[in-house]
Amino acid sequence: MDASKAFKKSRTTIYEDLKNGKLSRDNDGLIDLSELIRVYGNPISVQASTRTEHAQKDVQVHVQTEVENVLKDQISLLKSQLDLANQREKSLMQHIEDLTHRIEFKGILEPLKKEKTDQSEPDMTTDPRLEPEQKEENLTIPVVAENKRIPVPEHVEPEQPKRGWLSRFFLPNG
Repeated sequence: MDASKAFKKSRTTIYEDLKNGKLSRDNDGLIDLSELIRVYGNPISVQASTRTEHAQKDVQVHVQTEVENVLKDQISLLKSQLDLANQREKSLMQHIEDLTHRIEFKGILEPLKKEKTDQSEPDMTTDPRLEPEQKEENLTIPVVAENKRIPVPEHVEPEQPKRGWLSRFFLPNG
């Protein structure tokens, strides 16, 4: 009988309680579970499962706090990385702005230099030994060269006239 195992009662005890009237049977001759719970209380397996449910809840709470701690650590790490990236971006934007100002300043100075060179210095086109001075070491201006194509004549040999099979052996090579 499953009732004797579930409620940890011997079969004779259950039969005696049926005989004395503590327990009653249904119309089909079986004992209802609610009747067994009324007389003997909750089955042992149900009590054990409630204990395991409490233990599982404790484990879940512990795991949840561990996960929350890991996530908080990751969030703080990501925040510090974001702060470093923002500082790096600010520094690079300042560097770009400085370079832009240098380019603008150089654009203002070049017309002034041309006026001075026209007045006092010899023309560079007439004296090929003179080279322009480079005052800004950090700035480079790409030199754009024109793509000039030089025609190359193709050497074409005249094609030999076709010869038959026997003429290859009996006529001189030409």
